[in-house]
Amino acid sequence: MLAGVATSQTVQGTNNQINVGNLFADQALNVVTVEEGVTATTTAAGNTFGLTAHGADAGVTSNQDNQGTISAHGVVDVSGSMGASSNVATTAVGNGGTAFAAYATVSGFMVQTNTGAVTALGQIEGPTAQAGDVVQSTMAAGNSQGLLLVNGSMGARVSQNNQADIAADGGAVLQYVSGTAVVAGTAAGNNIELTGANQSAARVITDQNNGAANVTATKFAAYGNSYLTTTAATASGNNLNAANEGTLLDVASHQYNTAYVRAQAEASSYQFGGAQATAYGVGNSAMATNYNGPGLVLDNVQVNDGGGVEVIASFEGNSGYDAGSSATAIGNAVSGYACNLCGGSTTANNSQANNVDVSARATTTVRGSGRAVVGVSTATGNNATFSVTN
Repeated sequence: MLAGVATSQTVQGTNNQINVGNLFADQALNVVTVEEGVTATTTAAGNTFGLTAHGADAGVTSNQDNQGTISAHGVVDVSGSMGASSNVATTAVGNGGTAFAAYATVSGFMVQTNTGAVTALGQIEGPTAQAGDVVQSTMAAGNSQGLLLVNGSMGARVSQNNQADIAADGGAVLQYVSGTAVVAGTAAGNNIELTGANQSAARVITDQNNGAANVTATKFAAYGNSYLTTTAATASGNNLNAANEGTLLDVASHQYNTAYVRAQAEASSYQFGGAQATAYGVGNSAMATNYNGPGLVLDNVQVNDGGGVEVIASFEGNSGYDAGSSATAIGNAVSGYACNLCGGSTTANNSQANNVDVSARATTTVRGSGRAVVGVSTATGNNATFSVTN
């Protein structure tokens, strides 16, 4: 694979990390009234590693092993006002890695193993408080690997093994929201994100095994009076998201999940403008997209076994305008896309097996009056979509 700039320097490196201790990151903010907003960031990680190659080729071998319990807990207590715009983020990860190729070529072999429970809990407590715009996000992952390219090329093999429970929990309680409130939680046993831009090329082989008992994302939100609100929960045993803009995206993805996967998003608002509760749960998910690039090769194998997938979404309000809830549960999901206007072609081989129960439940309740009420509930064993479009 070749990308825009030729280089003469090559850097080789090896990373070996093991964490056996328990890590706890706790933060509490006590607020009466602020004007501009509240920012609270809480992060806990067993092992982290980053590689950047800019204008010089690089090769790396990375081994990360986390055995300790990882816990991040961020709470904001507010009695008066959170101000115009607030962001509360809580993140916990067993092993986290990134590899970045900019105008360079990177080759890598990354191995991540997590056997310690990972929990992220984020909460806003303001039963008598008001807020403008609010984002409250919670993310938990056993293993997470990022692959980033800007006019670069990358050949990588990523192997992830998670054997511990993963949970992203929390929510928000506020009396009045005058702007937009987003309360979202994401939990994954194993996660890989590839992003390529400016005529990049990537060839990756990924192996993801999630043998944990549970992977759960749970979000609860309660408002007295709100303008626009979204409450969302996403849980996946194994997740791969590869998106490239360039000559080639070649992905071989192998995913095996035996965990019980649960996503639950529940919200209520006595008076509301627009309110949405969305929950998405999947045993194995793989997405490969080559925007503005002609070539996509995808070899996908997925097996979902063990505990099953359960998804719950609900919204309840008294009176307002638009209200809805959406619950989507899938055993295995894969999608591939290539750009047709670029002379695109897609080569795909797909094998999926779901051996467990999959359930989705959505409930929307308006006790007084409303303009529109929408509910969507979808349960699928295996889903595959491949397309070459404009």
